[in-house]
Amino acid sequence: MKTGDSKNTWTKIKRQTGLYRYEPTGQYFARVRHTGKLHRRKLGTTDYELGKRRLAEFKRDLDRTDHSKGNKSFAAVLDDYSATLTGSLSTLADKRVIIKKLKQTLFGASTLPLRALKASQIEAWLAKHYGDTSASYYNSALTVVRSALDMAVRDRIITENPAGSLKYRRRKQPIRDTPGFEQFQQIVANIRGQKFNREAEQSADFIEFLGLAGLGQAEAASIKRKDVDPGAGLIICYRHKMDVGFAIPIYPQLLPLVEKLCAGKGNGDLLFSISEARKALGNACKRLGFPNFTHRSLRRMFITRAIELGVDVKVIAEWQGHRDGGMLILRTYSHVRPQHSQRMAQLMTMEPPVNAVSMRSAAQEVLRA
Repeated sequence: MKTGDSKNTWTKIKRQTGLYRYEPTGQYFARVRHTGKLHRRKLGTTDYELGKRRLAEFKRDLDRTDHSKGNKSFAAVLDDYSATLTGSLSTLADKRVIIKKLKQTLFGASTLPLRALKASQIEAWLAKHYGDTSASYYNSALTVVRSALDMAVRDRIITENPAGSLKYRRRKQPIRDTPGFEQFQQIVANIRGQKFNREAEQSADFIEFLGLAGLGQAEAASIKRKDVDPGAGLIICYRHKMDVGFAIPIYPQLLPLVEKLCAGKGNGDLLFSISEARKALGNACKRLGFPNFTHRSLRRMFITRAIELGVDVKVIAEWQGHRDGGMLILRTYSHVRPQHSQRMAQLMTMEPPVNAVSMRSAAQEVLRA
């Protein structure tokens, strides 16, 4: 069946409701009435079989989306997404900068329907505006795009996220300055030796606790006397970043300091009267000629030392409040593993270990008994 004039001839394909061919070019088009409204789409092919498949996909999309929102733009979706954001003020500010840039610089963001947005457009936009930045900045921008489009999928504006197939960049893992245990001890002694500083003793205790317990500054600062259970040999901690509670042992190296900190305190009292000791730590490093170690450097020292002492990585992860079985530690501390591996390799000799009992000897002892 042909309709229209000689210059614009359309052929309606028999037995394929909604499928038309534009004769001058041979291109196939969809023309489907759904919920009382006529919808059209260029199918982008001159092949009949491919045109049939794309027509079927178009019909499925009509069933899966709310076409009262079909002309909503990406800019409008970004506005809706912006209204749902939560988090710290700095995080919100960073995300809104990305949203503003998207609305201003992504072609068609404010004018074209969201369904016209393609993965290649998003990929090109990321390459142009974040291609020369760090992986962290690139991934932050991609996260905003993907999250906004995920919301559009949930709202049935589009059927699938066009940014869903785009990959995050792998972040580099720099080897950051980490003190050795002897350096750590020198830092604590140096801070404690500042007799004219009225907070020297508290600062030294705080720094020593971070290094011996392997905790972060916020976790240590929030510990109360009631969180310390000497009988069970545990300290209950709270990981603010991951919003999770966990317990650490009172390690032998930590016990004398914990006893000192708990002395004379009531259950509701904090172990520390200060919440950080950055200035004391920085000044001690300067006096000793060390790199500018931070609170986090002390946690890295604890983990590095635990690995070097042969503590199982899964156990270290539990001490850190991680729930990934040690995967993060294995990735982050890969520079430690070769050294530790070499030491462990020395155990693989032809001689039996001095602390091993052969199975045959053990069985003979059982029979004698």
